[in-house]
Amino acid sequence: MKLTTQLLLAGCALLCSACSGGARTKSAEADTTSRIEASSQTAVATTQSGKVAGYAAGNLYVFKGIPYARAERFMPPQAPEKWEGIRSSRAYGPTCPQAVRGGWQSDEHSFAFDWDDGHPGEDCLRVNIWTPALADGKKRPVMVWLHGGGYAAGSGQELPSYDGANLARKGDAVVVTLNHRLNVLGFLDLSDFGEEYAASGNAGLLDLVAALQWVHDNIEAFGGDPSNVTIFGQSGGGGKVSTLMATPSAAGLFHKAIVQSGSMLRTMESKYSRRIGAEVLRRLGLTPSQVDRLKTIPYEQLLAAGEKAVAQVRAEAEKEGISTFIFGWAPTVDGNVLPAQPFDPQAPEQSRDIPLLVGTTLHEFTTSTYVPFFRTVTEEQAVEVLRKKYGERTDEFLAALRKAYPDYQPKDLVDIDFVFRPGAVEQARLKAAQQGAPVYMYLFGWESPVMDGMLRSTHCMEIPFVFDNTERHASMTGGGSEAQALADKMSDAWLNFARTGNPGVESLPAWEAYTPQSGATMYFDNECRVLNNHDKELLEVVRSFPTRGF
Repeated sequence: MKLTTQLLLAGCALLCSACSGGARTKSAEADTTSRIEASSQTAVATTQSGKVAGYAAGNLYVFKGIPYARAERFMPPQAPEKWEGIRSSRAYGPTCPQAVRGGWQSDEHSFAFDWDDGHPGEDCLRVNIWTPALADGKKRPVMVWLHGGGYAAGSGQELPSYDGANLARKGDAVVVTLNHRLNVLGFLDLSDFGEEYAASGNAGLLDLVAALQWVHDNIEAFGGDPSNVTIFGQSGGGGKVSTLMATPSAAGLFHKAIVQSGSMLRTMESKYSRRIGAEVLRRLGLTPSQVDRLKTIPYEQLLAAGEKAVAQVRAEAEKEGISTFIFGWAPTVDGNVLPAQPFDPQAPEQSRDIPLLVGTTLHEFTTSTYVPFFRTVTEEQAVEVLRKKYGERTDEFLAALRKAYPDYQPKDLVDIDFVFRPGAVEQARLKAAQQGAPVYMYLFGWESPVMDGMLRSTHCMEIPFVFDNTERHASMTGGGSEAQALADKMSDAWLNFARTGNPGVESLPAWEAYTPQSGATMYFDNECRVLNNHDKELLEVVRSFPTRGF
């Protein structure tokens, strides 16, 4: 299933404003973080495939582009080939080929998100690591980041926010980002055309499992604890976390999970993913007996056929009553790699004992960010827009929204998110119903001042706060002491969750586990506070209308 261009444009910023205390500065750390040392004697680690050389950045070791697996097109990943000597691993490796990013056409969004799309290549199965020490026997928590972009786009380096240095340094943790196969390369279901292709519709998901297996087998050499691994991701990355919680081959490879704006309760059904596979063959003029030719067709040609096939089958599925935010490039329920839907009708039993942290941003795909008219909209104008959707229940919707958000602005009537939040609440409810490991909820409401506040708390906004990168990604956050104070709290909470399974820290109000009865939700803003089922009535109204959620 593929995120639309606007989804990718709607970028990244999680909030959690300063609740107390002053902001720390980075200037005092400059002497210890800016020095770079790269040599055959510095930052060398031994993996099961051979030795790798990274570089020392002050008091941190950094490795980039390490192969965690290899794979032929459409085939399951295999262990990487071994090498002799020391492999230089100091620069990001290839990113998975993907469609041209539509966001580059907008100067404002290009400025804010500051994308780095790297260089594409199908040999893209790579991990990047930030760690305070190497093979010192210390049991550091490991945090594995799964990038956004749905299952169609993105990489482990695409945003400045993804840099793991500050988080690793601050929390004495090991941070890992990675690339895997996407779109037609990772999720083209050809299982109707021979046993060889049985897992092709889940190749990209199997890449994620292979990456986690690599972490399990090798992370001690980088100072990490393989028995304390947290997977966390945003948007499509949150969907990947949700899906891995229900993937049997991933069981035991991670121990905590964080879903940021990506509660993926359902994914592709094989009847549709197989239909897409057949349509790709037809559009390329191939018969089922010629399926092997897909292995050598130029990527651009393959992707073009795949995109057209997805559009056609999606239209057919919608006529059959299927309405979903992502369709096409995504894992498929095949009865083997993925036996059942991730969180439908219940939370996956295999992850009963996995603590979960889940939440969204207040505005997500902010209407006023993309349509300037709504930045100065009056309440009367906004209500007229609402009536087109909610009809005779508009007044009921307005009353519930005013109760949930008494300090709302007129543009909030069209900006407040009802795509991701309902799914996150449902995922939390299903997880709590298991009565296993706890689930914690958050809502990020901090608004960026950048470009006269047009970004608000948009999709991706919380990410620089989670990674303690509000200065590094100042084009999104604006930088400064206010943003840093909130980043201190949020990064502390994420680190403590990775360490203990509980996000509570002294700088935040007491953070209770979520239950449907309490609805406890940590609201991140300049004044952090706990909300209890604040929008329950509002969501009840919203759920009675069609919404393209995950």
